Amino acid sequence: MSNSSSITQFLLLPFTDTRELQLLHFWLFLGIYLAALLGNGLIITTIAWDQHLHTPMYFFLLNLALLDMGTISTILLKSMANSLWDSGAISFLGCAAQLFLFLFLITAEYCLLTVMSYDRYVAICKPLHYGTLLGSRACVHMAAAAWATGFLYSLLHTANTFSLPLCKGNALGQFFCEVPHILKLSCLDTYHRGVFLIVITVYLGIGWFIFILFSYVQILRAVLRIPSEQGRHKAFSTCLPHLVVVSLFVSTGSFANLKPPSISSPSLDLVMSILYSVVPPAVNPLIYSMRNRELKDALGKLMAGFFSKALNFSSSAYHS
Repeated sequence: MSNSSSITQFLLLPFTDTRELQLLHFWLFLGIYLAALLGNGLIITTIAWDQHLHTPMYFFLLNLALLDMGTISTILLKSMANSLWDSGAISFLGCAAQLFLFLFLITAEYCLLTVMSYDRYVAICKPLHYGTLLGSRACVHMAAAAWATGFLYSLLHTANTFSLPLCKGNALGQFFCEVPHILKLSCLDTYHRGVFLIVITVYLGIGWFIFILFSYVQILRAVLRIPSEQGRHKAFSTCLPHLVVVSLFVSTGSFANLKPPSISSPSLDLVMSILYSVVPPAVNPLIYSMRNRELKDALGKLMAGFFSKALNFSSSAYHS
């Protein structure tokens, strides 16, 4: 038996004990990680480069890409290092830092997705008031509120989690430091100790989800009233990617953290955690770029300009 003061490190769950499969896991996660960095990096660069994309919708999308890059880096870098070096250890402070960053980024992302639904609601249902309700100052304030909410919630949750005495070993049944698996190591009744945070989490989560749902019900009603097919297609093309991202994020995250213990298993926990922590940051750039013509056109111009400059540079270097 041990308590939290004597724990210097935790043991993360390996994907496999076979060395060849560990290396396969490393290369697979490395490919996903690089694809996520490339996709989100291109979105950030394109929005920053193209003046036509300096609008509230793309400002929030840029913030979402930053959060996605941070989330996947927080989760995958340590997991890849452990697979490469055949180790499952993470220090006590490293685990606390990983948990804090993950909760911070994932909460800020959910809050930002709520703000983005409000942006689409105003753009489609109240277009004449769009410039007033979503001016540059208002957008900055809403984005800052999303980041600040994530920071405060993460600080409170992390402090509460690691203030509990831990006496059931140091082995976590997950490939990263996740709250439910840390609470399983506690000596105390974590439900009564964390009831305040549970109430906050439920109210915030359900409140934001209801707001998103209400926004899209109003958006759908407004879109169906648009007389032209081209107008309906344009409205759907800007809303559908966001709705897909929200659905993927909320459904997988809710199931992973709220599923009853009776259906919990190491394999299911592993799969669901990957679905809500790794998959969204990797596929979000693809979802947004496939359905958004403005973003695709801007990205095409950016890539064409880049290759043109590269060819000019190589040509001048050859002739010199």
